[in-house]
Amino acid sequence: MAGNSQRKGAVRKRGRAQAPAGSGGRIRRGLEGKGPTPKAEDRPYHKAYRDKNKPTSQKSRKPAQRTHSSSDWIFGRNPVLEALQANVPVKQALVAEGVERDSRMKEILSFAAQNGIPFLQATKHDLDRITGGAAHQGVALRIPPFEYADPGDLLEQALERGNGVAVALDSVTDPHNLGAIVRSAAAFGAYGVIIPERRSAQMTAAAWKTSAGAAARLPVARAKNLNQVLKAWSKAGVLVVGLAGDAELPIEAVSALNQPVLIVVGSEGEGLSHLVRQNCDQLASIKITGMESLNASVAAAIALYELTREN
Repeated sequence: MAGNSQRKGAVRKRGRAQAPAGSGGRIRRGLEGKGPTPKAEDRPYHKAYRDKNKPTSQKSRKPAQRTHSSSDWIFGRNPVLEALQANVPVKQALVAEGVERDSRMKEILSFAAQNGIPFLQATKHDLDRITGGAAHQGVALRIPPFEYADPGDLLEQALERGNGVAVALDSVTDPHNLGAIVRSAAAFGAYGVIIPERRSAQMTAAAWKTSAGAAARLPVARAKNLNQVLKAWSKAGVLVVGLAGDAELPIEAVSALNQPVLIVVGSEGEGLSHLVRQNCDQLASIKITGMESLNASVAAAIALYELTREN
């Protein structure tokens, strides 16, 4: 009868040898006192631990991807008009369909028509995408890649002239400062500006606009290794003068009449790097009172004035 455990043979009895083996508490005791599971980056056998403890030079870095970002575009009605009036080269000009034509927009379109700059219509969505969602006000200019000069060509020009001034920048990262320095260099008759390829502002749209068109008239050279350039120029007979606030020699005591001079301007916050200071023939200062330091573009303009006013 089903379920009748009293029937002989209904239940199989096990002997001691057939009893299932238990842990005897070994597993429970083995887990006691170990605490919470460590984080992945704290476990030596885990990939996260190995990545965390790699030397900095060996850590994987995501390669930079060059795209046509907002640095290739000038947008907004005031910036676009200023760029057009400053003769910034234009590769493409876009205006949004149905954009409100206020006085500033009419001025932009009138200037473009008078100077043969065609504007193409684009959707607002296209302009939003191009400018990364910034306030473009329905108008944008795309500028072509800047054509840099070679530092060697500037050196040849300096030696041919036998005097004059050029400017080199050490880690000046603000494009507005770069543009202002290019503008001052052109205004004071300098024969060029040198910037490093790395850790430095480049001639982007912001620098172009701030230069007020001077970048179209003045060569801007790009150096792979600024220190090598300073050594080469000094060896060739150019006086390399670094601007340093702690220098005893005043900038007005440096003369650009007897030999070419290369002014080296340091970064906005740190000034000249240690190695660049070592590769300068002289260090000169601009005497000021009431503040600790000058903006890089202001310092460059003052040095250019002092070195060119003798001519």
